[in-house]
Amino acid sequence: MPLTVLDPTPALIVVDLQKGVGGPRLPFYSTVVENSALLAARFRAHGLPVVLVNVAGGAPGRTDDKQRRDGTRSPRAEDWTELLDELGAAEGDIRITKRTWGAFHGTGLAEALGARGVTQVVVTGVATSVGVESTARAAHEHGLHVVLAVDAMTDPRAEAHRNSLARIFPRLGETASTADVVAMLEARAVRAGEA
Repeated sequence: MPLTVLDPTPALIVVDLQKGVGGPRLPFYSTVVENSALLAARFRAHGLPVVLVNVAGGAPGRTDDKQRRDGTRSPRAEDWTELLDELGAAEGDIRITKRTWGAFHGTGLAEALGARGVTQVVVTGVATSVGVESTARAAHEHGLHVVLAVDAMTDPRAEAHRNSLARIFPRLGETASTADVVAMLEARAVRAGEA
């Protein structure tokens, strides 16, 4: 379904676009970064909240995946958690560091958004089937309207990306392109007399 409306106070949530995650191994990564940066700039220009999320670890539970990688992971670079410069982080942005897949658990994000009157979130970032999907699920469970900017997200596994887009996201919210969201922001500003 296409994006139908932007609420009075939407927020942008950019998930895990940081120096230690992603890069050229991910399909369309440069486009994802470019589109996320564009959305962040437009949200800021309209005085709307921008949430920049980085990951600094993982949940401690045992998983098959952790057992497979045990001892095979090289040490993380010192700047691994730093957000990408392209995002143009601003002083007024909400900064969240997470240690689970999603941006809501144990971070205070729901409270920060609630304090700003946010009722809708636009979600971008990596990986589609992990950080983005988990954040979208939690946003939905918190009663927020969810918009997924599908050309501003990617996943190292193409089949997982496609599964999220086709089977999961339609149950969590609306999907849209970056251009769709920007056009709605601009149209809203014109109606409100901002432009």
